[in-house]
Amino acid sequence: METNNYLKDISDIKNMMSRSSRFISLSGLSGILAGIYALIGAVTAYFQIQKFEDLSYTETQYISDDTYTTLFFNLMGIALLVLFAAVVTGLVLTLRKAKIQNEKIWNPISKRLLANFAIMLIAGGLFCIVLIQYNIAGLVAPATLLFYGLALVNASKFTIGDIKYLGIVNIIIGLIATQFIGYGLYFWALGFGVLHIIYGAILYNKYDR
Repeated sequence: METNNYLKDISDIKNMMSRSSRFISLSGLSGILAGIYALIGAVTAYFQIQKFEDLSYTETQYISDDTYTTLFFNLMGIALLVLFAAVVTGLVLTLRKAKIQNEKIWNPISKRLLANFAIMLIAGGLFCIVLIQYNIAGLVAPATLLFYGLALVNASKFTIGDIKYLGIVNIIIGLIATQFIGYGLYFWALGFGVLHIIYGAILYNKYDR
């Protein structure tokens, strides 16, 4: 009986230490939904690109710079919409989980988590702008996967450790994508869509149920 109480005390102490050093209110469901949003965005972007390619193959049509610009802004709009939906969903579900766990969402640990995540993400965003500036758009999708993976790995020490593996796999996919220019959308759908759904499901079964 005393042994059981001793083990329970050790478990409680470990949980308290984990709560004090890591932000553990991330929701697995938000990962699943973010993946679904990314897949919807990828499919929408695919049809936008197909429409543009169909137009470019029509000899009687003249493809103006305005057409290229329209396609670019359409794709950017889709990406921003997916990002907005994922962030809002993640914030709402994280707030709900934090409330259930009686954890403050805005504390020193969550601030460090956000800072370490944002550094890599902002650097990646600026790097992608430079790629577009020099007409190297084919590397934008691999770059987003690489920097997103690095951001996850960088932030993993302040939250659930499993997120590090999602980051590592995204880095690998991003590196592979650099060798298949023109197929970036498929790798993007794999990294941001399929992997997020798998990761979210694992996280949900492991921590949320």
